[in-house]
Amino acid sequence: MARVKDRVCIVTGAAQGIGRAIGEALLDEGAKVCFADINGGKAAEVAEANKGRLNGNSSNVTSASVDVTNREAVRAMIAHTVEMFGRLDVKFNNAGVNKPMNFMDVTEDNWNFIMGVNGLGCMIGMQEAARQMIAQGGGGKIVNTASIASRQGFDNVAPYCASKWAVVSLTQSGARDLAKHDITVTGFAPGVVATEMWEQVDKDLMQIGAATRPGQAMEEFSSEILRGRVAKPEDITGTTTFLASKDSDYMTGQIVMIDGGMTLV
Repeated sequence: MARVKDRVCIVTGAAQGIGRAIGEALLDEGAKVCFADINGGKAAEVAEANKGRLNGNSSNVTSASVDVTNREAVRAMIAHTVEMFGRLDVKFNNAGVNKPMNFMDVTEDNWNFIMGVNGLGCMIGMQEAARQMIAQGGGGKIVNTASIASRQGFDNVAPYCASKWAVVSLTQSGARDLAKHDITVTGFAPGVVATEMWEQVDKDLMQIGAATRPGQAMEEFSSEILRGRVAKPEDITGTTTFLASKDSDYMTGQIVMIDGGMTLV
């Protein structure tokens, strides 16, 4: 399949986990991809590892170091991608952070850190991608990473939940504003996914007393998943490639749940 052949895509938070899987799946179907991450060195390693992934072509992949809360850094990432590939067709605002704290212990620093990356970072990414798409013409697609936490609040990750509700709102707001430019804005909401981020969350939950043993949190969160198991990153990418492709051209303002039936809304 080549649903995204020659489409130029940026994926933030792409040095590992879901972001890396999104970028690699796009490459597999013919896209040109910039793997972007605050850890620029690791993003470069991922890009290098993926050169030649599709028919030995090393010219379809690049990388960028980016702090998504820094507008100038986001602009530089987009400018680099356009310099490499000529335009920008799809922007995945995937970078995200979490730092669990029990509800009554949440601090301003905790709130500002999570909301800054997940909320403000998403908005800046949407705005700057849209500026490029409008300037070059021809429309485009913006895809945001939400979460099951955008549908239900959890007591020891309240700022994360709030930030992912913000992503849903930004997706709807952006869809309304950018439709006149032929830019669609959609998102997807993963459930429990076995990634490096979840490994860290597991440790953090033990540290604050919300879990007593490794793996307990994932077991409890995923105990009612209808599909009977936690997700792997590759469980997500069929949908993300669809959202980047022409197949989803009539969708905008929507969030697709990919949680194995963990939430039914």
